[in-house]
Amino acid sequence: MNQALEVIILAAGQGTRMKSALPKVLHAIGGEAMLARVYRTARLLEPKHIHIVYGHGADLVRERLGHLDAVWTLQDRQLGTGHAVAQAMPKVGDDSRVLILYGDVPLIEAQTLDRLVDAAADALAVLTIELDNPTGYGRVVRDRDGRVQRIVEQKDASAEERAIREINTGLLAVDAARLRGWLERLDNHNAQGEYYLTDIIAMAVEDGVVINTVSAPDIEQVSGINDRQQLATLERALQQRQARQLMLAGVTLLDPARFDLRGELSVGRDVIIDVNVVIEGRVVLGDNVTIGANCMLKDVEIGAGTEIKPMSIIESAVIGAGAHIGPFARIRPETRIADGAHIGNFVEVKKSDIGAGSKVNHLSYIGDTTMGAKVNIGAGTITCNYDGANKHRTVIGDGVFVGSDTQLVAPVTVYDNATIGAGSTITKDAPAGELTLSRSKQVTINGWKRPGKKSSDK
Repeated sequence: MNQALEVIILAAGQGTRMKSALPKVLHAIGGEAMLARVYRTARLLEPKHIHIVYGHGADLVRERLGHLDAVWTLQDRQLGTGHAVAQAMPKVGDDSRVLILYGDVPLIEAQTLDRLVDAAADALAVLTIELDNPTGYGRVVRDRDGRVQRIVEQKDASAEERAIREINTGLLAVDAARLRGWLERLDNHNAQGEYYLTDIIAMAVEDGVVINTVSAPDIEQVSGINDRQQLATLERALQQRQARQLMLAGVTLLDPARFDLRGELSVGRDVIIDVNVVIEGRVVLGDNVTIGANCMLKDVEIGAGTEIKPMSIIESAVIGAGAHIGPFARIRPETRIADGAHIGNFVEVKKSDIGAGSKVNHLSYIGDTTMGAKVNIGAGTITCNYDGANKHRTVIGDGVFVGSDTQLVAPVTVYDNATIGAGSTITKDAPAGELTLSRSKQVTINGWKRPGKKSSDK
């Protein structure tokens, strides 16, 4: 009978080398806390339970990640990896297979873990890798026949053992009942004075249990993060991995080394993304979408054939097909821009609906507005939506033409096909099909002299 899988994620460490008030496992990689990323990968294995052993910064860890569907276990004192696993075991069933992961090893992939779990059938399975420079890692000690005998930590290793290149990654899978018994036999008679989880390997050998090893495909998958430099290194590794996956899916990245995906990106065919584009949250790009250089997109849906020109920021918005946005545009949350609309340079749109084929091309602010189709908004137009206490809405009908340097003081409605003269301040509704404007009388002051610069005293 297949055993139920239970995952234990060790996430109690302080991470002193991060030199941060933030618990190490809350530091972000790819736009999410590294512990959250490990949890998400573990969920792909469809385990019965995921146990998270947490300790340092406990209140903040639970505040930030308490929404995760996990069995949370507090480790009050950090006495080693064996001690940490033992804290979770009372809530693990004896009939389960246990997979042990680490909250600071964020790039492990589900396919690798599947192989590790499969290798633990009637055995103890350990994930290992060979390194040219294994300094700092526990070494996998084998006998002459290649059978694993034990794992020795760097500080406890002899000179001969330190020459071994196969290292222990710390990730392992094993029968829960066996694990429970071995944990009870652990001691802390070592250089660190800690209860090493790795000591169960020698116990398993002594008990006649087979030790299977699974080789990790690359070092990035099993690398832990202990300082900011390692965090940056793995961030680049993650971004390169994601860039490769996108290009294999048909996306053109003009420079894969200058692209950051910090969330989830879904793409259609023939999408082109220029350099220094940052994707956050959940972003959907339709067929033939082009994203210009130095853009930031967060929680955005963009329809087919739309072009986002350089230096634009778009957040929590939906943009239709065949639209043109930017350059230097800012699209703020709760904005919907319909097919064929144009939002030009230095235009900010907030919490507004922009109708099909409408144009706001220059130096304008459109906030809390419902705009119809085929509207033309002149340069420098502002919807004055805030009275100092409350926000009010502007409604602009189909076919409206608004001249440059106009202020629409909400709440106000400009009806279909109305024209607003340039330089107007509109405080009352403008009727359909008519010209509405407000200007003071133009006068010329005869004989007026422009002030000149005063000569300085010497």
